[in-house]
Amino acid sequence: MTVLRGALVVLLPTTVEDVSALAAIRATPEVRAWWRGGDDLEADIVADLQDPGIHPLTVRYQDRIIGMAQWYAEEDPDYRHAGIDVFLDPAVHGRGLGADTVRTLARHLVDDHGYHRLVIDPAAGNAAAIRCYTKVGFRPVGIMRSYERGADGSWHDGLLMDLLAAELVR
Repeated sequence: MTVLRGALVVLLPTTVEDVSALAAIRATPEVRAWWRGGDDLEADIVADLQDPGIHPLTVRYQDRIIGMAQWYAEEDPDYRHAGIDVFLDPAVHGRGLGADTVRTLARHLVDDHGYHRLVIDPAAGNAAAIRCYTKVGFRPVGIMRSYERGADGSWHDGLLMDLLAAELVR
């Protein structure tokens, strides 16, 4: 079992025992505003656990579950890269835990898996997430217009950001 240790957080492979706590975090209005999900968030998380293309990690801080990070990969040698998604409990926002989570996962993907490029795609209106990713070294690539459907049914823009291995702020 891979355990990733950051300066503040620990990332562990997500297990079914984590699902209830993670669903409760995803159900908070602050997280739900940015993360899609159906009426059964526990089922959504279990589906991620069963998807062989997604690698979910539970984020812990002071022995408490505070969120989830996950990564996926494009393995075609001509386009090889990894992508990251993350959500944290709003109760811990503003403490640097998001940047530590993203940095810890990015370091693992670069150092242990050899990815030269990482991508992340926050909603264009999610200024806090964009600031967090920028602290780690991600740079804006461009706006993806009408990228994802929001809870209200309307389409919202996304911001594609990437990070080259040499740009990772360690």
